[in-house]
Amino acid sequence: MSKHFENSDLLTLKVIAETLNRSNDLQDMLQSVLEKLLDVTGLTTGWVFMINEQPKFTLIASHHIPPALAWENQKPMCEGRCFCLNKYWDGKLNQPVNIIECKRLEDALKYDWGDTQGLTHHATVPLTAGGERFGILNVAAPNKTHFSDEELTLLQSVAYQIGTAVKRTMESAGLYRKKRELALIEERNRLARDLHDSVSQKLFSLSLTARGLKEHLSEEAGVVKESLDHMQEMSKEALREMRSLIWQLRPSGVEEGIMTGLKKYAEHLGLAVVGCVEGVYDLPRIAEEALWRIGQEAINNVRKHAQTDQIGMKLESSAGEITLEITDNGCGFDYNPEMPLGTLGLRGMKERAEMFAGILHIKSKKGDGTRITVTFPYKGRETDGN
Repeated sequence: MSKHFENSDLLTLKVIAETLNRSNDLQDMLQSVLEKLLDVTGLTTGWVFMINEQPKFTLIASHHIPPALAWENQKPMCEGRCFCLNKYWDGKLNQPVNIIECKRLEDALKYDWGDTQGLTHHATVPLTAGGERFGILNVAAPNKTHFSDEELTLLQSVAYQIGTAVKRTMESAGLYRKKRELALIEERNRLARDLHDSVSQKLFSLSLTARGLKEHLSEEAGVVKESLDHMQEMSKEALREMRSLIWQLRPSGVEEGIMTGLKKYAEHLGLAVVGCVEGVYDLPRIAEEALWRIGQEAINNVRKHAQTDQIGMKLESSAGEITLEITDNGCGFDYNPEMPLGTLGLRGMKERAEMFAGILHIKSKKGDGTRITVTFPYKGRETDGN
């Protein structure tokens, strides 16, 4: 075994396990375990990529990156494709391998980016757990051109430990987000009940009182009557706004199905719903809430900006996905998917979709209406309803 692996395998695995159990923050955990791995193996340099669908990846941890790759906040490490990423995306990186031709190191030499500190090769190990893939672990040392089978086996064992910890941490973070979402839902429901039981009732009573007083005034009390008219109109307007707020906090009809709730909300705003495919879907409460909030914002945008009184809605599931589509034939707007989303509402919809592993698509053109589509992973079933 190489001199870089002087400690016993069991000791290395023990140290790694202890390090992984010290943090629940994914980035802190990976940074700590990378530094500890390099320390116990005698290697000098390492980095971890968390990888999504190509071409998206994140340099989540790194240690002792040479100056040639560390300039501008490690820019060469944070963008571009390379052999190990391509092999991962192609589904061919299932075992630890020696990377003989590292494109990042080759580019550093080719374009004279600076000192590579003797790094020419590195080992790449996939991070997996329970059939899920999360990213890759890369390690290297000056003038080390080959990792033996024993070294790669040890790195693979370490990678299994890291992959398991990543899976556990991500699942814990997901559970925390879900608990927080449920708490927010319960709080919104409580506020909606309180507003309905107190403020709304008082506004309604104020409107009735103003109307009753007007009926008992003589024809000569014109100024007072005019003030009561104004009071009655203000109370009615406040009551309408309050009901709209309650709608947003706790949508009426969602318990009958997400499409029923969205349809009622659109009609509440004076929009005619056309082409609505109705159905009650057996959705988790949080997924239903996410669909409701995204659909609600899309409906609000139609009401405020589309210059139309008609809206189309469709909800369907297929091949492990559920898709909500909101369309209108209004004025539309110039949308460029390469540019940042311009409004807070659209950004909010995108962020909410991504929070639950969903994808938001926007298609719009001036004079040609708008289509908002959100797709979530879905393993449920459609039930009878509506």
